[in-house]
Order: sequence, then structure tokens, then C-alpha cells
Amino acid sequence: MAAAQRSAGTTFRRSLLNPAALGYLAVVAAVWAWIAVDTLLVTHADASMAGVWGFFVTAPTSFLFVSLPGPLPFVGVAVGALVQALALGAAYRWATGRPRGHGRASHA
Repeated sequence: MAAAQRSAGTTFRRSLLNPAALGYLAVVAAVWAWIAVDTLLVTHADASMAGVWGFFVTAPTSFLFVSLPGPLPFVGVAVGALVQALALGAAYRWATGRPRGHGRASHA
């Protein structure tokens, strides 16, 4: 049982700690930093729509949480960012982990 948990933890870490997943999380963090600056430091005549970009960069997972009450939509943003980062990381590992076909033996 412990080996299965360690394997799942290793898979989780490898899927999350690679250039694709970390780059995506950096984009999400940059968008939320921009939203914070826009909300706190910029005056608007009307309400700003900057906050919707936080949901767009973590879609479609975050859209599942939008209709929930209270702070749960923002939990959905965090869950959405994590789910998308894991998916991108797994796709990156799959794409870079396969042999490219270089050095195949010829059967001629």
C-alpha cells in the first residue's frame, strides 16, 4: 500500500513540477496579480470586468464552481488551476517521455 501511495505522490509531483505546468501556474499567478492591481489601484467609472479573467484562465474546471455561494467560486479557481496544471504536466510528460524514433534499427 505504501508503494502505491509513493508512486501516486511521485506521479503527482512529476506532473506538477515541469515546464508546462509551472508555466501555466505562472500565467495564472500573473493574471491574478493584474486583477489585484486593477481592483486596488485603478479607479473606474463603472465596475471593472478584470476579475472574469481569473475564471477564464482556469476554465473549464473553475466554471463548475461559479454558481456556488460565498467564496466557493474562488476555491474553484484554485482547484481549476491545479487540475489544468496537472493535465498540462501529464501531457508534457507524455509528449517528452516517448522515444522519438531516432536511432531505430533498420530491418532491411
